[in-house]
Amino acid sequence: MKAVDILNKYISFFEKRGHIRIENSSLVPLNDPTTLFTSSGMQPLVSYLLGENHPQGKRLVNVQNCFRAQDVDEIGDNRHTTFFRMLGNWSLGDYFKKEQIPWFWEFLTDKTEGLGLDKNKLYVTIFQGNDDIPKDMESREVWTKLLIDSGLNPDERISEYGVEKNWWSRSGTPDKMPNGEPGGPDTEVFYEFDVSHDKKFGDKCHVNCDCGKYLEIGNSVFMQYMRTEDGFKELPQKNVDFGGGLERLLAAVEDKQDIFETSLFKPIIETLENVTAKGYGLNRHEMRIIADHFTASVFIIANNIYPSNKEQGYILRRLIRRGLDNFYILNGDTIIPVLEKIVEQYKETDKYLIGKFEEIKNSILEEEQAYQKALSGGKKLIEKALIKEGKRIGDELMGSVEISADTAFKAITSYGLGPTQLEGLGYSFDKQALAEKIKEHQQISRKGAEKKFAGGLSDHSDFTVKGHTATHLMHQALRDVLGNSVHQTGSNITPERVRFDFNFDRKLTNEEIRKVEEKVREKIDAALPVFNTIMSLDEAKKLGAIGLFDEKYSDRVKIYTIGGNENDLKAAYSKEFCGGPHVENTSQIESFDIIKEEGVSRGIRRIYVKVT
Repeated sequence: MKAVDILNKYISFFEKRGHIRIENSSLVPLNDPTTLFTSSGMQPLVSYLLGENHPQGKRLVNVQNCFRAQDVDEIGDNRHTTFFRMLGNWSLGDYFKKEQIPWFWEFLTDKTEGLGLDKNKLYVTIFQGNDDIPKDMESREVWTKLLIDSGLNPDERISEYGVEKNWWSRSGTPDKMPNGEPGGPDTEVFYEFDVSHDKKFGDKCHVNCDCGKYLEIGNSVFMQYMRTEDGFKELPQKNVDFGGGLERLLAAVEDKQDIFETSLFKPIIETLENVTAKGYGLNRHEMRIIADHFTASVFIIANNIYPSNKEQGYILRRLIRRGLDNFYILNGDTIIPVLEKIVEQYKETDKYLIGKFEEIKNSILEEEQAYQKALSGGKKLIEKALIKEGKRIGDELMGSVEISADTAFKAITSYGLGPTQLEGLGYSFDKQALAEKIKEHQQISRKGAEKKFAGGLSDHSDFTVKGHTATHLMHQALRDVLGNSVHQTGSNITPERVRFDFNFDRKLTNEEIRKVEEKVREKIDAALPVFNTIMSLDEAKKLGAIGLFDEKYSDRVKIYTIGGNENDLKAAYSKEFCGGPHVENTSQIESFDIIKEEGVSRGIRRIYVKVT
């Protein structure tokens, strides 16, 4: 059973149980200021989990391409990847625990409709409760019956954990949740491998042990509580949010403790072995990093992100360079065969990679050239510092090639290098002192950026909702001024400012910026009503609704219109595919000021706006 077979079985299983398949959303989120990448299946469904009506109904299922930047440091072990596909099913106020838990168990164990996993290898965890929220007895009772019916002892199979392991909210543990925020317990399923416990992870093994004996393969979140001033109360609409990593489910099906030895990754690893003339057994760490980082890079570039020093482009740059570092360690020559094999492995589920391959390959090769220049620049910076310190005169070495932590840090921040690259250039340094400098720098950076990597629910404050609506007005205003070939490529909306990306091949003139600004202000002053309507995709196209050109839409879609009236949507000024939320009338937006316009990457411009 290949990855694509698991995917198809999962979708079919839940479609037979009344779920509608929704499309895989873009890897780069359009209107979510909390994260640079789509990091979970629920992320594109934020507004619907909070109460918006989904055009496809209350039971949904899909497979979502995801990327988690925070997992980069864990790459190199046998189970973590930055890019992965998340299988997900959702109940938006429909079914709950007594349906979800048995369904997932059936999918895992049934030999016909499901994966046919050995029940004896499966273990589950539930929320043990705390002073504010009771133990999840409902989940325990459902699991107990299922396990007994399967001939298993529930006391041996069910483990209880606290808020750190079996609780979900966008803010983390209950004590960090603000008033009005939803959250709830979750229940996870683990697969056991026939390996011995590694005691460096503790004297006793348990399902959440990091030794690798157990692998989490699915997590059902039950969003049933809301934080209030008086504690926690149950929500009137209780949601189910399930997520299961396709790569991990494949590892369980094939009983491979090492994800990189499954049928999905093994051909990529074998290509690396051929290209480097090195074996996987002695080079696991390096080959896992190469396989993961270039797989992620392929998908990120396919979503029209290119290496740069900002945001998604910066993450991509670090992935490529870290991947190349490990490739060079193995004396690799050209990365092209590896890229070709990655596309071949994923083309069944992501056919668009084939048409994007030349662009992907050229972007990575261009970045490799830029990296070589960065390495040269870093070396020159260090050489100048050595000369200044009297350690090197010209090419003649006057002492050791040890450099100070300050010099190493300057090379890292100026040229995007890392400690590994510096060592590769032949320099040594105080690793502890450098680590402290890097940590201090990261802490400063995280103060303004940690929300972007957190993922989860979007900010739904009044200011952010106003900014969201303003992007619709600006989108249409740009098309009015620059032509209908202009379309949105992304945005980032916070209470402080709106950032809007669009395709255009030159800098806007001051006159063009003024016209856009005036058109938006005119529509705000006109106090236009804002409506949302669920309709068929064909109806939306006939209406002239606009959205991301490379976005996939389901047969039933939600359209937000600004202007006109509910009986004459064609008369609206703005008509866009969107999930919300928005203001009810443009008069609620008090001001709109364009602060700056700049280039981001090839053919992409960016506008910064202040909205109140």
